[in-house]
Amino acid sequence: MFRTGEHDPRISRWLILCLIIIFAMAIFDSVNRLTPSYASALNQDSAHSFLAPLDAAEWGLAFDRFRQSSEYKKMKPGMELADFKSVFWYYYTQRTLGRLIIPVFLLPFLYFWWRDQIKPGLTPKLISIFLLALLQGLIGWYMAQDYLADNPRGSVYLLTAHLLNTVLIYGYMLWVILGLRDLQPYMPMRFSELAWWRFGSLLLTALVLMSIISGGFVTALRAGSLYNTFPLMEGHLIPHGLDRLSPWYLNLFENKLTVQFEHRILTIATALVLIAWYFARRRLLYEPVIKKSFKLVGLMVVIQVFLGIATLLLRAPVWLGAMHWAGALLLFGAMLFNVHALSRL
Repeated sequence: MFRTGEHDPRISRWLILCLIIIFAMAIFDSVNRLTPSYASALNQDSAHSFLAPLDAAEWGLAFDRFRQSSEYKKMKPGMELADFKSVFWYYYTQRTLGRLIIPVFLLPFLYFWWRDQIKPGLTPKLISIFLLALLQGLIGWYMAQDYLADNPRGSVYLLTAHLLNTVLIYGYMLWVILGLRDLQPYMPMRFSELAWWRFGSLLLTALVLMSIISGGFVTALRAGSLYNTFPLMEGHLIPHGLDRLSPWYLNLFENKLTVQFEHRILTIATALVLIAWYFARRRLLYEPVIKKSFKLVGLMVVIQVFLGIATLLLRAPVWLGAMHWAGALLLFGAMLFNVHALSRL
């Protein structure tokens, strides 16, 4: 029988490995969004969907297939083989990690389940993670079909849905890991000494998630390389042209100016509230884990604000954009750690 908080430590180590793979996939995904690294680089009718080209002849064949795609014709006419290789490797690495995560997750899960080494209540959570991963694959497949048809830039909505599901998988798996590694039982909200603090932390976590989603639209529209001044946009605090699309609600998702403006306002507000949240923690310093969680939130807010402004001012270079996305995931993880710590008292 399992006691509260007791689990096989191999399970948490296995999930940490899966989390690292998911994090790496997310970083390569952000690089692909900032570069022309789309599905047409890997012709899905080719064996190179699984294996990379092995010699010059195979690279030539893969490049010839790529030149038949709408991506090449509309976005990259005249691309050389050397540039194609870099495009290929970014997308190929992400896809390989995506295929790797399924057996890495599924096979140990089946082993632990067969050996009856999964504690009660954990199996539904692990199945939920697997279903989210399958949903991610389905969204990715639809995105690939969109690329391979006649939309080389991809659907803004599919790209953002893919990003959101990545965050959900990452966050839920992290939450499960935190629960496995903490021997203190979860305290229901109505019995918690810190119910209002936990409620506030949940609201702030949702605010961080909204900021990430708004950043997903910025990246999907490639709006980060435009309006590269801060704090003003086109010389104004509130720029002109926020409502240029009709009907009006399309501006919220498809107008590059409006989408970037929304992201600025939302992230500035989020940063200010989180900084205030960090300084408000003084009443909770008696609990080391809670103290650590607040410090981690404060640190990640400062880092993420710096990365965001630098990414904007430098016109969203790929390496800095990827760091900004990594910072967003780490900040979201810090907030989940904060919620988790406040859920034990």
